[in-house]
Amino acid sequence: MARYIGPKSKIARRFGEPIFGEDKVLSRRNFPPGQHGNNRRRKLSEYGSMLAEKQKAKYIYGVLERQFRNMFDAAARQSGITGEVLLQNLESRLDNIVFRLGIAPTRAAARQLVSHKHIIVDGAVVNIPSYSVKPGQIVGVREKAKSLVVIENALAGFNHSKYPWLEWDENSKSGKLLHKPERADIPENIKEQLIVELYSK
Repeated sequence: MARYIGPKSKIARRFGEPIFGEDKVLSRRNFPPGQHGNNRRRKLSEYGSMLAEKQKAKYIYGVLERQFRNMFDAAARQSGITGEVLLQNLESRLDNIVFRLGIAPTRAAARQLVSHKHIIVDGAVVNIPSYSVKPGQIVGVREKAKSLVVIENALAGFNHSKYPWLEWDENSKSGKLLHKPERADIPENIKEQLIVELYSK
């Protein structure tokens, strides 16, 4: 599947927050890109705010429009609050679980590890970043990939207690999804209700 590979700092500056992680450019230039970016910010319309929130969520989780819409439709069919279910489903993606477990420094790096067959789920190789991990499943690193520098560096000093819905086993370099996260535990600054309202129009 195609994905956004353009300049990430420009996107982060558009939203005014480090949606891809720590960003030195954003800290120096905390205003939108473009020649008029440093002027006073225009107030978004109601529709513009909804659209911006959807775009932000798509960029954070690395999902393009059609797949994001399909995930929303699936969340709408599930029981529970649609916006929260959508975020829970996004958090359950394999690439996101790999990122949350500290195996990769970014979601983009996690996606690459999955695509290159370095990640296993319940002992079997899974190379589909959008694979939905179920509670109880164990996500780990293939034996021959455990010595990769990118993985060793990412795991060095990583605080695995940050995410209470995941359980990490240092010896096997693997983690279990205990349950889907509660909304209060998901750290992303996303107003999911605006996304619901956008798709409900």
